[in-house]
Amino acid sequence: MTDDTPDVTADLPDSPIHTTGTDHITLIGSNEEDTITFYRDLLGMPLVLRQPNLDDPSSTHLFFDTGDGRIITFFVGDRPSNQQPPRAGVGGVHHLSLSIDPERFVEIREALDDADRQYNEFDRGIFHSLYTRDHNGFLLELSTDKFSIPDERKGEVLATAQRIREEAGADFAREADMEAALNELDIAYDTVELPDAPSGSKL
Repeated sequence: MTDDTPDVTADLPDSPIHTTGTDHITLIGSNEEDTITFYRDLLGMPLVLRQPNLDDPSSTHLFFDTGDGRIITFFVGDRPSNQQPPRAGVGGVHHLSLSIDPERFVEIREALDDADRQYNEFDRGIFHSLYTRDHNGFLLELSTDKFSIPDERKGEVLATAQRIREEAGADFAREADMEAALNELDIAYDTVELPDAPSGSKL
């Protein structure tokens, strides 16, 4: 490891600020009807707050509960939806990953089929994902963990898996690295049976 390679660790950095979690993420949406149809009626997120955008009262601010009390919000107006993928670039958002119940993975995949939503399915080694786009072409990952990991220890597990995969000379974190990390940290876990899928890796 070279001197300019950053340390990967779950230890808090020596910094003047330490965040305590994710409160909400706000995206620029198109219109209220299409946004509610996709995020509430298809993905099942309750619409928990609707009010004017306090910085631009001509638009509306929609708040959805993603399932664990963490919120995703949209600024919407009288704009048509556009399913062309947004342009990528520095400062842009590549995708948003949302957690789904592993026991409902196949059912969720079938729901995307029933809604005529295109998607890709990948086994990413340490998690399993469906990638789809919303009504505005925004890329969403519906991801499920292969192991039951307590939220408060997830960073510690990932950092340990990183060390183990580097020691093994692996290009990316694998299922075996996560399992080894959980065993090393003495964290009890359950595993979930998920369908076979390609890794999608270009490595």
